[in-house]
Amino acid sequence: MERKTNRKTIKLRTALVFCVTFVVAVIFVSILIQNQIKEEKLKAAYTAESTVNRIESQLDQYLVASDFLKNIVENGNTLDDQTYSSLCKLLQDDAHVVEAFELAKDGKVSQVYPLEENEEAIGLDMFTHPERKKEANLAKESGQYTIAGPFELVQGGTGALLFDPVYTKDSNGNKQFWGFSLLVLNWDKFVEKLNLDSLETAGYNYQIWKHNMSTDEDVAITQCSNVNLQFALEVACDVPNDTWYVEISPHNGWISSLILCGYFFFASALAALVSFGYWQFEQQRYKDRIYAHKIEKTAEKARLANEAKTRFLFNMSHDIRTPMNAIIGFSELLEEHLDEREKAANYIQKIRASSEFLLALINDMLEMARIESGKATLNPAPINCRKLMKSLEAVFEPATTKKQLEYSCALSINHDYIICDETKVREIILNILGNSVKYTPDGGKVSLTVTELPSAKKGYVSARIVIEDTGIGMSQEYLPHIFEEFTRERTSTESKVVGAGLGLPIVKALIELMEGTIQVESELGKGTRTTIELPFPIATEEQIASLQHQPAEAEKTAFISRRILLAEDNDLNAEIVITLLEEHGFQVERAEDGQICINMLKTKPADYYDLILMDVQMPNKNGYEASRIIREMTGPKSRIPIIAMTANAFDEDKKKAMGAGMNAHIAKPFDIQILLDTMEQLISKKV
Repeated sequence: MERKTNRKTIKLRTALVFCVTFVVAVIFVSILIQNQIKEEKLKAAYTAESTVNRIESQLDQYLVASDFLKNIVENGNTLDDQTYSSLCKLLQDDAHVVEAFELAKDGKVSQVYPLEENEEAIGLDMFTHPERKKEANLAKESGQYTIAGPFELVQGGTGALLFDPVYTKDSNGNKQFWGFSLLVLNWDKFVEKLNLDSLETAGYNYQIWKHNMSTDEDVAITQCSNVNLQFALEVACDVPNDTWYVEISPHNGWISSLILCGYFFFASALAALVSFGYWQFEQQRYKDRIYAHKIEKTAEKARLANEAKTRFLFNMSHDIRTPMNAIIGFSELLEEHLDEREKAANYIQKIRASSEFLLALINDMLEMARIESGKATLNPAPINCRKLMKSLEAVFEPATTKKQLEYSCALSINHDYIICDETKVREIILNILGNSVKYTPDGGKVSLTVTELPSAKKGYVSARIVIEDTGIGMSQEYLPHIFEEFTRERTSTESKVVGAGLGLPIVKALIELMEGTIQVESELGKGTRTTIELPFPIATEEQIASLQHQPAEAEKTAFISRRILLAEDNDLNAEIVITLLEEHGFQVERAEDGQICINMLKTKPADYYDLILMDVQMPNKNGYEASRIIREMTGPKSRIPIIAMTANAFDEDKKKAMGAGMNAHIAKPFDIQILLDTMEQLISKKV
């Protein structure tokens, strides 16, 4: 705890040093950034003012032409169409930005130059047209030059109108409204003359907008192709009787992302460098403080490892020696009492029971090793839940009957067919149920309840399996250790029940492999309740149909005089197999290794042997090599059934055998009935 506190304190202090240094660096960087932004805005303001000056200068140029015509009318001169056209022609600019000159007496267009293509404008009333009336009235009332647009012109195209109000004097010398001198500007040419593209070339985004009097909305007069005006600089541009606004901002912002990243990197690097130096200083001091503690911890680990090793060896020695002692002792007694049939049968039964326990212990150790190495995998397939529970009940029926146990099995499920690894599910339930049967005294109760629960995952169900007994139970102090390997609350000497303490660790590992949970509740003298929850996919209709329509197993037939080729290098193993098979009517010939097996097969006729029993680990040629060579032969010999009969009992060994061309895999020590069933199936197919 002290070490954790010291490390936490160092980390907190280092983090504080980093934060303080970073904040100071950021403040310094912020000042630099603000100065840089200020410089960029000064440059942008100058550029925007230059644009405003160009707009005002351009409009002033057109105002001169309009005022010339206005002055002629205000001086009492009447312009006929020919004279008007001649004057307008002289006033026309070289770029033809002014698309048309118009005179609108009393607000109605009466004269237009050039008339061609502008006939639609004749008679247009500026005071009633919806897009022109506000500007027309504004120009009349204020007596000032007013600009309207841009908008669609009645004669076609987009343009802007320059309203120049004309006032004359009546006979009494009073000023009265005469109409307008109008200039129609070609908007595209007008914008082109402003040379706004130079802003984009200079690295700026821009937009010129105004408040539309007709719609009471802000509208864009013109803008660049890629408008991105975050934090834009705005400059007002005074135009006749209106205000335009020029907004401008650099393409990459007032300060580029690269520069910002550079500043941030500088601040972060400076803070990291300072905090790293501080951390190194504190770490060195910390290492000096904990060096002695590390030595103590290493010594403690070594002591615990030695204790675990000693405990493991002690448990294994005890649990292996117990059945071995029984096997050796009863073998000696059997030898002495061979003539006493009843005693001999009893001794043989006890030797077999001890052998089965010893084999179960070895299998549990191998299973635990597979799980811990990460090689355990699931082989899911559709199964019938009810059949599985019924088969489990059959397994324990002899034991429950012998101990007069009250056994009950209750199923509350809606889906009989699920997908799971039946072997591993069976192993889980057998382990837990087996413990309940073993540790429940005669006359007690054992129950198995399976309840189907809904699952949040679509197409899945959750199975809750509860196993209860009225057995000897476990203490609360021992419960936290039940899933530790080779741990038992009572030894077999105390409880009179044999076991290695590997069952529950295997169960827990398999349940976790299936993404399930297990909970154990127990009380000394009252019994144990184990609750398991496992998720399972629901079998589809097609999978259920295929499972229901599997062909029935062929009836047993006696294969008298069937000839078997046995490849086995161990004399004792060979003797056992030959004796057992010959007792069931087979003729067996033995090959001492893989090469001899191949030679014997080659020298005999094609249908001489019906099947080969192949050991894997043999001299000269092992079983895998021999099987591959046989499969490469020509004719019927290449198709002879081969069964791997080996002590290599893992799934990967089975896959390796199948990969070498074998048809089946039987693990040693073998069950004679399983061997006979497998041989019968393969020979039946061959026949």
